[in-house]
Amino acid sequence: MMTDLKAVALIQSMLSAPCFGKLKPVDHLKLLANLQVYKGTLPDGQLIAIKRAGQASKQGALEFKTEIEILSRFHHKNVVSLVGFCFRQGEQMLVYEFIPNGSLKESLSGKSGIKLDWKRRLRIALGAARGLQYLHDHVDPPIIHRDIKSNNILLDERLNAKVADFGLSKTMSEPDKGYVSTQVKGTMGYMDPEYYTTQQLTEKSDVYSFGVLLLELITARSPIVRGKYIVKELRQAIDKSKDMYNIDEFVDPAIPSNMTPISFRKFVDLAFMCLEDAGANRPTMGEVVKEIENIMEIDGLNSCAESRSTSVSHEGTSATFDHPYSEESLNRYNGPCMFQLFASDNPGARLRGFKMSDFIVFWTFSHSLYISFSFENYN
Repeated sequence: MMTDLKAVALIQSMLSAPCFGKLKPVDHLKLLANLQVYKGTLPDGQLIAIKRAGQASKQGALEFKTEIEILSRFHHKNVVSLVGFCFRQGEQMLVYEFIPNGSLKESLSGKSGIKLDWKRRLRIALGAARGLQYLHDHVDPPIIHRDIKSNNILLDERLNAKVADFGLSKTMSEPDKGYVSTQVKGTMGYMDPEYYTTQQLTEKSDVYSFGVLLLELITARSPIVRGKYIVKELRQAIDKSKDMYNIDEFVDPAIPSNMTPISFRKFVDLAFMCLEDAGANRPTMGEVVKEIENIMEIDGLNSCAESRSTSVSHEGTSATFDHPYSEESLNRYNGPCMFQLFASDNPGARLRGFKMSDFIVFWTFSHSLYISFSFENYN
């Protein structure tokens, strides 16, 4: 077995090799300005994605530790798998299973070249919902993702959805309490306004973000465009006396061809149930999963079958605005941003049970082939 010093030396030599500079980053995992993500291959042939933090990234270190703590606890087909990590001598790297079809955001924007018809979008919504339900209902203690968005839903080779990026996630250490008091973090447009105003994070905060995601699946639009919030725009436009609820102009032209009006209406209804102002009035993710399954049955789809086929940091204080999507907030919004409010949060609590001295340099959960991977060169 390779010693720590030899392993670190090998990592650093690989990263400084001439071919490394020619590598093409995997854009759908390049989430923050101080991160680089590369595609690699383990000796057994498994494709992996290596996420590497910039040097001296204190923010990245905390988020990396959170991901290690959370993703090492479970495995689910709708949650991206952590293969291993490196955390020593200034190197911070997480190694995941490689998800070939990028993020949902890339497919909705047309960047990936993948065409998503209505049925595929329903399957993606169901997969993402099942991943979230697993985190809320079947992990003990429950996990709140806190940053559900289209960039964090990845699509595998069969276009099955996988929830990714747990850097902002929180564990419900006291489930009976019903919430976690914590500093406000998330992405504008997806962030639960109730969480923003109370600084109390609940599972229903994820439900709100998922509701925004459902609207994004319908419209293929970012939540905030030129100061306009898609939730407000659709809520004002809806006329339930019409087949398409009078929101035809918002619907992505790629989907109406194989969409039945009743399934569309139920999908919109579900999105706005998730987007209720009060978290208590929103459904649970278990209820969301059941409703999506019902919608799929209307369209003749088998809900048990698999599909076939950089945020900029923003800092402020919660007292600045009464609501994150007030007119004043939206007028100040200049593009996609990670929202972070600093308060009394204990980052040390995120790594319970781990000691830095216990970390091995590059550890894979499935075998001992640590550090022995090769980067794929893109020409």
